[in-house]
Amino acid sequence: MLTHYLQNAIKDIDSLIEQTEKDIVAIKAAQHGDVAERSKIKEDLIHSFETKKSLLDNELSKMLKESGKKSLEELLNATQKELLAQMKTKLTELKVCNKQYAKYVVSISQFYNVLLDNIFPREMDGYKTANHKPASLLKIEA
Repeated sequence: MLTHYLQNAIKDIDSLIEQTEKDIVAIKAAQHGDVAERSKIKEDLIHSFETKKSLLDNELSKMLKESGKKSLEELLNATQKELLAQMKTKLTELKVCNKQYAKYVVSISQFYNVLLDNIFPREMDGYKTANHKPASLLKIEA
């Protein structure tokens, strides 16, 4: 059962990596609608992975309790050890991919915030930022 959970968790991680790489390509092409559509898919994958990870944790705890004083290293077979190593590698790959994605998201967010501030300047109240006030070009007078 442990092997099954590990294989499925790795599949979820692979799918998350694939979706994040698609998001990076879409952001570069300014296809932000595609990114928004994929966010639900990614949320479902994250939830699925968390469920499988919880099942993994429970299975490992159960194995340790039943074995008595044996270490986890002694309880796992070669395939399970390999799958755990592969899962760790995939998680590291996902982390790198997410960092790259975050850089693009932050850059675009800053661009839009600067653009918004140029069109609708904000007044600063100490360290607090007040709401945008209408730019003089956009004021409507009655």
